[in-house]
Amino acid sequence: MTGVICEQVGIEFPTAAGPLHVLKGVDFEAPAGQLTMLVGPSGCGKTTLISVIAGLLRGATGTVRVFDEEVTALRGTDLAPYRLRNIGFIFQQYNLLAGLTVAENAAVPLVAAGSSWEAALECSRTLLDKLGMGAHFGKLPGQLSGGQQQRVAIARALVHKPRLLLCDEPTAALDGKSGQAVMTLLRELAVHPDRAAIVVTHDPRVYGFADRVAHMEDGLLTKVEEGCSAAATAQH
Repeated sequence: MTGVICEQVGIEFPTAAGPLHVLKGVDFEAPAGQLTMLVGPSGCGKTTLISVIAGLLRGATGTVRVFDEEVTALRGTDLAPYRLRNIGFIFQQYNLLAGLTVAENAAVPLVAAGSSWEAALECSRTLLDKLGMGAHFGKLPGQLSGGQQQRVAIARALVHKPRLLLCDEPTAALDGKSGQAVMTLLRELAVHPDRAAIVVTHDPRVYGFADRVAHMEDGLLTKVEEGCSAAATAQH
């Protein structure tokens, strides 16, 4: 299993002043069994890159392969099943369903994949408990703090045991202790021969969890650091 391989990925968006080149031929890898962090200044293309990898943005040039499946070759009707099979999302915005309880929100991906509500809720409660949300199963999102809502969103991303985790600032709304607990769980899932994780972050508290840190600037990948040196370099 290879994880994620991007070759010469480019994408542009039309503007009144002409095309805006957001990605400019990016070569990027996120190996299976590792946690790869993607860092760089705001607007450098990090979130755009993971959106292309997820199949959320169409029209990119180059090639994206996720566990040997060529995402850039998929038709529109193939993208939703691809995401359901392979990907867990953690975004900056929680995107929880206001009318569902905490446990129900976290169970949604399993239900979408065909599990019964009962089986899905059992799995979601187990994971929520690991994230410190055991006392909140029956609450609605509006009854939670921002940090608590993010933990529910993280449980929802992990509950179906995806092969690829795509995380955009997953600890931004959490205190230090909760952020460390979340990253510990993400790392446990990523460090497995058939799983990979990509974490976009500006949070220096979590750099030490990375196997690799990939630096982006102005739509290009500029440097990749591996091992212990990755965390040390990313913090400077």
